[in-house]
Amino acid sequence: MLLSVLSWLCSSLLLSVSGGKLPEAEVQIEVLHKPFLCHRKSKYGDILLVHHEGYLENGTLIHSSRSHGDKQAVWFTLGIREVIKGWDKGLQDMCSGEKRKLIVPPALAYGKEGKGKIPPESTLTFIIEVLEIRNGPRSHESFQEMDLNDDWKLSRNEVKEYLRKEFERHGYPANDTLHENMVADIFAKEDENKDGVISSREFTYKHDEL
Repeated sequence: MLLSVLSWLCSSLLLSVSGGKLPEAEVQIEVLHKPFLCHRKSKYGDILLVHHEGYLENGTLIHSSRSHGDKQAVWFTLGIREVIKGWDKGLQDMCSGEKRKLIVPPALAYGKEGKGKIPPESTLTFIIEVLEIRNGPRSHESFQEMDLNDDWKLSRNEVKEYLRKEFERHGYPANDTLHENMVADIFAKEDENKDGVISSREFTYKHDEL
């Protein structure tokens, strides 16, 4: 249920704050293969199925979904930090069947701490193939969790309070300015009749672009 709401929130979140953030490191993207036909492109909030290989700068293979573990492709939701930031940035606007090479700087990977066999301050290279793209789900249960006064409408304050709690739950400090920007963008996109609230229908309805 949490992923359902965060998928919706983050599709607006990352667009709303992109102009207000300090410049940060970028992912180098090389398209290795792109299918001739592309029926949809990945965006924040989508659920992706991918195969991937990861390498250190010296070429050492650190993980391969095809040969390590259960040798299965991996599902994750784009844009909600289920994966490293470099993936969230580098896997936007991809087609099913597309393959990319991402060179991810430390700030968008595992930073100063590193992780497991990945040393601190490592620049990583990933070869990633998107096998499938699915819509991120929404649910009445998610809506009810956000609807604090049970009036079947989400006010700006209710959405902002939910954002604050979710940031704290995931270990990120609350940021009023950031949350206000997120709320403004969410309402611009989701409040279809512009009445100042998001109804249950507006929240759960499956838009074509979602």
